[in-house]
Amino acid sequence: MALTSLRLELRDVRSSPSAFLHGSVTTSAFTSQTGGTNTFILVHCTLAARELLSRLLVMSNNSHPLQPLASVSEIDHVHLLSEQVGVLALGEDYSDVTFIVENKRFPAHRVILAARCHYFRALLFGGMKESRPQAEVRLEETRAEAFSMLLNYLYTGRASLSAAREEVLLDFLGLAHRYGLQPLEDSTSDFLRTVLHTQNVCVVFDVASLYGLSALSAACCAYMDRHAPDVLSSEGFLQLSKVALLTVVTRDSFASSEKEIFLALSRWSSHRGDGADTQEVMSAVRLPLMTLTEMLNVVRPSGLVSPDHLLDAIKTRSESRNMDLNYRGMLIPEENIATMKFGAQVVKGELKSALLDGDTQNYDLDHGFSRHPIEEDGRAGIQVKLGQPSIINHIRLLLWDRDSRSYSYYIEVSMDELDWVRVVDHSKFLCRSWQNLFFSSRVCRYVRIVGTHNTVNKVFHLVAFECMFTNRAHTLDSGLLVPQENVATVASCASVVEGVSRSRNALLNGDTRNYDWDSGYTCHQLGSGAIVIQLAQPYCLSSMRLLLWDCDERSYSYYIEVSTNQQQWSKVVDRTRTPCRSWQMLKFDKHPASFIRIVGTHNTANEVFHCVHFECPAQKRVKEEEEAEETPRKTV
Repeated sequence: MALTSLRLELRDVRSSPSAFLHGSVTTSAFTSQTGGTNTFILVHCTLAARELLSRLLVMSNNSHPLQPLASVSEIDHVHLLSEQVGVLALGEDYSDVTFIVENKRFPAHRVILAARCHYFRALLFGGMKESRPQAEVRLEETRAEAFSMLLNYLYTGRASLSAAREEVLLDFLGLAHRYGLQPLEDSTSDFLRTVLHTQNVCVVFDVASLYGLSALSAACCAYMDRHAPDVLSSEGFLQLSKVALLTVVTRDSFASSEKEIFLALSRWSSHRGDGADTQEVMSAVRLPLMTLTEMLNVVRPSGLVSPDHLLDAIKTRSESRNMDLNYRGMLIPEENIATMKFGAQVVKGELKSALLDGDTQNYDLDHGFSRHPIEEDGRAGIQVKLGQPSIINHIRLLLWDRDSRSYSYYIEVSMDELDWVRVVDHSKFLCRSWQNLFFSSRVCRYVRIVGTHNTVNKVFHLVAFECMFTNRAHTLDSGLLVPQENVATVASCASVVEGVSRSRNALLNGDTRNYDWDSGYTCHQLGSGAIVIQLAQPYCLSSMRLLLWDCDERSYSYYIEVSTNQQQWSKVVDRTRTPCRSWQMLKFDKHPASFIRIVGTHNTANEVFHCVHFECPAQKRVKEEEEAEETPRKTV
């Protein structure tokens, strides 16, 4: 029996809902019409239906709107949209524009392209001939395979990069750049960064340079720096544009021998067959870094360098200090290269094995450090040989610090162990524990640490040594670090070496809230002694901040001196004639300091000077501190 129509009649239960809920309403009428014959089907209401209606009535009586479950309140069928719109890609159905690329026809839908890309919006709805219905648009300098990938991406939001050939990927990247599809350009660049190798890195770098893709260019340069010899011998190197070529080989971090660079540039010039660029390209070769034999037997016979330039290079090499030559070196940012992983080794000093093992916790009076006797002539020292010439500008040392002793030292670098350049000179300063040292970038193969003083004995002890190139911002003044963060902290290896406190470093623990009459401060008797803080190393300081004990209305007077050796002191703050209380913001002319001495001269309440907190440089402005003072302080 064919069912041609179905009519459902539901009795209105709003007039008597209780009857429905208690079962007195038992039927609903369905009328089926089949060729004039009416069939009535009785349907009994189920318990589930009653329960559902009961809940609805309760909600209605309480005037509460229906609250759907969180898991179903939002519909996300983006994957269906992508799949269903993607069906239209490259199909004739409903298409209203056709692109012709390399004589291949690509039907498309202008409204989809316009919605996805500003370029196509202007092209297809800009009032030009491409705006006409069923227009055919011919695209020049475009590869069909890459354009097909692009259309598929515009329709679906997806692209399979791993399945595409490298040349197609580069064309695809070019289309993303041409049409202003920034997210696609970024994603494609990110993928290319993961598949770099010696045979494709030059081509990728050329494209990245052309399109101004800085992140991809930097990744290519970093890869070429680490694999310079292999890159020079690759076929891709011969395909580099002149601009890209010069960008690569003029980098200090392009670490290859100058002879290999010269031979590679010779091959590039021969491959290009255009002598116009030869002289400019050859100027990138650092001839003074080549040996005399290489210049006479390799460079001179080639005829690519004029005799005058060759003679100038010989003169420069013979008259210059070795460390003044413009060396190339490996650049590995933000990673310690003084490790066995990078081929570093200790070649001079006693107990060599302990210095580069990475253990900065397990050391005592007998083991866990390297050392050398301190001699007046400076011939002794601890010397580290790096795995290869490297660019560094940052060194970290851990001086032995199981007691309160201090050391003095200097650090030199060299390429040949003959010509040494001093990059850090703390020979006149007292230092302790961790040393964070910065200096101008240098290419070196050897690093020498020479101890000049130990406050306990005549031996220099070094627990750990690290060196690297860092991009961290830092400022130097006369070779000393100008800190931006507070260095008077226990974490920065500062300590209180003179003063009375229930806790040795209460002055430096950063707690400016929990102090009272008995604890939370450091003090000294007026007219006797002082409060002295030792920083881990000398810094160039121009500000400090103190919190004087302020649980009552008393005021203090004081002055502050600084020193680098605990012998000669310079007064930088004088508040001996000024009543002072609570927070003190202190500014002065820049001054080197590794010791700070705070001397109290007056207290309106008793004969003791109390200081709760000290920091340098000052971390807050006066206005900010005044606002903080308005907040009640918690007292113990």
